This record gives sequence, C-alpha cells and structure tokens, in this order.
Amino acid sequence: MKSFKNIFEKYRWDEIKVRLEKVTVTDVEKSLQKKNKTIDDFLNFLSPAAADKLEIMAKMAQNFTQKRFGKTIQLYAPLYLSNECQNICTYCGFSLDNSIKRKTLSDTEILIEASVLKSMNVNHVLLVSGEANKTVGIDYFLNAVRLLKPHFANISIEVQPLSEEEYQQLHEAGVYSVLVYQETYHQEVYKKYHPKGKKSNFGFRLKTPDRIGNAGIHKIGLGVLLGLEDWRIDSFFNALHIDYLQKSYWKSKYSVSFPRLRPAEGIIEPNFIMEDKELLQLICAYRIWNEDLEISISTRENEKFRNSIISLGATAMSAASKTNPGGYAVDKESLEQFETSDERSMEEIRNIIKKAGYDPVMKDWDAVYSGI
Repeated sequence: MKSFKNIFEKYRWDEIKVRLEKVTVTDVEKSLQKKNKTIDDFLNFLSPAAADKLEIMAKMAQNFTQKRFGKTIQLYAPLYLSNECQNICTYCGFSLDNSIKRKTLSDTEILIEASVLKSMNVNHVLLVSGEANKTVGIDYFLNAVRLLKPHFANISIEVQPLSEEEYQQLHEAGVYSVLVYQETYHQEVYKKYHPKGKKSNFGFRLKTPDRIGNAGIHKIGLGVLLGLEDWRIDSFFNALHIDYLQKSYWKSKYSVSFPRLRPAEGIIEPNFIMEDKELLQLICAYRIWNEDLEISISTRENEKFRNSIISLGATAMSAASKTNPGGYAVDKESLEQFETSDERSMEEIRNIIKKAGYDPVMKDWDAVYSGI
C-alpha cells in the first residue's frame, strides 16, 4: 500500500530547520506574489523572516477565506466518550500512568450528553476518546454513531488509529470526518513523549491518514501538538503530509487544527512556547498556501485570540467544550483531557461571530444529500 512514509523519508528535521533560518524577506515576498503556491512557499511563510510581512499575510488570508468559504464559521462541539487509555503520553491528562477516575459512557449516558448539546442547537459533534482498544474499540464507536446519527447532521471522530476496514465501517455507519494527529513529526524524539502503548509506534500512526483515505472518508483532519517541538518544523511536515494526501486521495476534503499544549493532570511543560502572533502567522501561512483547506480553532485558545481569528482564516470553531466524559451533564467531576481557555457558551460565541459580520453555521448540509 502506498503511504506518506516514502515522502517523509526524503526530508530531514535538521535540514528543514536550516532552510527556515536561511529564508529572507525577499523570498517571502516572491512566494506571496505567486499564483500557485507550493510546499516550498509554505516553508517561506513559516520562517522567522515572514514575521515582517504578517500584516500583509493576514489581509491575504482574510481575502482568500472569504473568497472560498464566504463569511461563515461552522460551529461544533466535542462529545468525550471515554478517558480510559492504554498509552503513556507525557502531555495528556488521560495518560495510563495518571491515577485518575476512569469513565466510559453507557448508551444512556451518551444520549443524555447528546440532549444537552442539542439544547445548545449543536448539529455537528466530534466524538473523542482515549486510546483503549479493549474498552472503546470499533464496536463501541459504531454503536455510539448508531445512537447519535438520528440527532446530529454531522458526526466526526477523533480516536485511536484504526485499520482500513474499521474506517470503512465507520464511513458506512455515517461518520463524515476523522481527525488524527501525529503530535510531532520529529521521529528521533517521538518515543520520549510516547514511552508506552500502541501510540509509541511512530510508523503505524504516520500511515493512519492513508488508511483513512483508502476507506473513502469524506474529510481528514490533521495537526500537531504545538509546544512539543519547534512549531515551524513540525508544521512544515504536517503541511507536507496534507499536500501528499490531497494529491493521493483527491475526493476527500482536508482540515487542519492547531492544538497548543494546555495544562492537564500530570503533564509536562511545553518545550516551545508559541506566542499568539506566531499562531496567527501559522494560520495565515496555511490559508495563503492552500485556499481549500478548512481551518479549525478550538477552545484551547483564549477569548481575545478566538475573537480576532474569526475574520482571519478560521472556518470552524468549537464552543462550550467539555473535555471529560460526561462533562455536559452525566459526570461533571471526571478528569478533563486538558483545560479549556475559552469557556463562553455556544450562544455567546454565536453572538460574537455575528458582531464580527459573519454567520455562525450550526448545520450547513444534510447527510441525505451525500448518500451517507
């Protein structure tokens, strides 16, 4: 089976670092002027030199986003199904070595949580769980999708990497998109952050989006955990991955998320602090490089940043998020995966979007029109 691994192995982490440091303002200007932009142009937009052109980049990002997506922001909410996990990850509150209360939602509890989200007018839901195959495996996910499909127009899922056959089952069950993060593409240090569990297998995780693409999933979401390693280099590899996937599985749509390392039970401190200005540069770089890419902003980010990014590249935002299983109604005391920063209600976020001159979209399509 073809995979991104063949492309990935042609690049070296340290070589990308050197290339970024050598980029000049003139290089950035030339890339900004090009009609068809390549992965090399994206590297220029990531560079320290591009910081001097951030105002121009922000205006371009705004224009490109409005041209492709209009003045709309898709709103969604996560529904955490379980915090049980068989991995040890040094940055996650669900890590196996954390002595916490573990919880997996029952059928009744899933529907109770769903009812709270429906009361907020949520129609797009993201199902999330820890990585515990024996407890929350494919049968559990298929059952959850079966329960929730009558209540939501769009169901996405962010769980452990699965087989191609299992992704096909999810696709047939009505899952619209699958999100999977490599966390970091720095293979030499990957094991340090993932010392135990299936997630410690760098290569298996790297090939996951290929399995998702082969299964025909409508949308594939990628991202890196910003704070583990140099965000510029990690983001270059993430874009390289998206570039390969778009060319290989052109029928699928693609999205990118920007999770910055947030406080959680028993986790490490970030190795790299990413300032808001740098995150804005990264978002603009993605938008200018790839006008079709959907850009999602979570409640990890603070209110001020989320308010400003509405008009500068974002196409989707979560709101009123609870990152613990049962957090909306069933078990508000269970452990969160990470602390949220923006705790405003769904209604408050809708009003903020409207005040910015944009339309908050709760449901922009129906499964009946896509054959799901």
